[in-house]
Amino acid sequence: MTLHFPNMAEPEGRTLGDEEVAALERVIRSGMLNSVWGAEARTLEREVAELYGSRHAIACASGTAALHLSVVAAAPDPGDEIITTPITDFGTVAPILAQNAVPVFADVDPSDGNLDPDAVAALIGPRTRAIMAVHLFGAPARVGELRRLADRHGLTLIEDCAQAWLTELPGPSGPPAPSGPPAPSGPSAPSGPSAPSGPSGGRYAGTAGHVGTLSLQQWKHITCGDGGLAITDDDELARRMRLFADKGWDRAAGRSHESLGLNYRMTELQAAVARAQLAKLPGVVESRRRTAGLLVEALRDLGGDLGLPRPDGHAWWLFPLLLPRGDAPELAAHLNAAGIPARAGYLKEPLNRAPLWDRPVYGSSRYPLEGYRPAPCPRAERLVAATLLIIDWNEHYTSEHVKAIAEAIAGYPGRS
Repeated sequence: MTLHFPNMAEPEGRTLGDEEVAALERVIRSGMLNSVWGAEARTLEREVAELYGSRHAIACASGTAALHLSVVAAAPDPGDEIITTPITDFGTVAPILAQNAVPVFADVDPSDGNLDPDAVAALIGPRTRAIMAVHLFGAPARVGELRRLADRHGLTLIEDCAQAWLTELPGPSGPPAPSGPPAPSGPSAPSGPSAPSGPSGGRYAGTAGHVGTLSLQQWKHITCGDGGLAITDDDELARRMRLFADKGWDRAAGRSHESLGLNYRMTELQAAVARAQLAKLPGVVESRRRTAGLLVEALRDLGGDLGLPRPDGHAWWLFPLLLPRGDAPELAAHLNAAGIPARAGYLKEPLNRAPLWDRPVYGSSRYPLEGYRPAPCPRAERLVAATLLIIDWNEHYTSEHVKAIAEAIAGYPGRS
């Protein structure tokens, strides 16, 4: 019988269960589904803020919305530039354009696909307002270097942690990560293990920058279908983000709109499910780390020229491999034929090569992109075209799944 690989589109690949059902019932029976007057979203914010050791967490409707809030916090003027990576979901870049700013793509570290701080440094100019780093696939980006770069130039550092729940940053900078969210009270409240501490003297991804963003979309470590959070220690950045998420409405001032904003509010139903999921997060990450570690060791024993991911701090949203000879598409096809969910490149093309840069942005206007052409990012382009392979990963994988993957890779005819 063919071994089934659970995925996050089916019950067998998620941790959804009785706790989430009870959370939904709790909200529905309360009669209050709107987070302006309810308690679930505000409680979720407190739990996430305490988990990450942040002064503020702002709940919103999606991970993309959280990124939009982070760009609002950076406050670019129209035409200002935000440096980011070309290997990411378009949700990283769309908020930059939505604020009439210009994305500038920096090349990546070929060992993990994360932003190369040297490439970022070379692109900083008079209109640069922020750096937006992505912790790709759950691997920690070099945000310590990026934060120093941002501070030197007076820039805002944003961390996109959509794929990086509980990704650990290397110490010794900063205080140790806190032990986890407070235990909720009440008979129907979610329960679960405390979050693991970060590395000795280190912190979680999302806390090195001025703003970190998290996603609760269907395919992430934990989910409420769609949802997001932005975390920050800066009171003023938090104020800007809260206002923008609620139509610029200063609730304490009555029906008064202080600034431009959208309705990015998270519902109480989303928040209740997210709270139940948050209690399960440490177990999800720990399970993914355990089986991913087994695969790293199994592949290391095979030898050859496979580029293996560094396990340190990794949260394993996906399991990436590097094929230096450029045969990632061939190995992905071989693995697919063996029933293993693998893909070459992650994206069809890196975002600096996306077709949208030749097209209008608003109506028939190309503003703020008149005359704009993204620069080449040769290392990112080679990763996507030839050398990067990703294997779907899941907390329900077992040693049998690891064995099947290792055996399929060992049997690849192109392996040296």
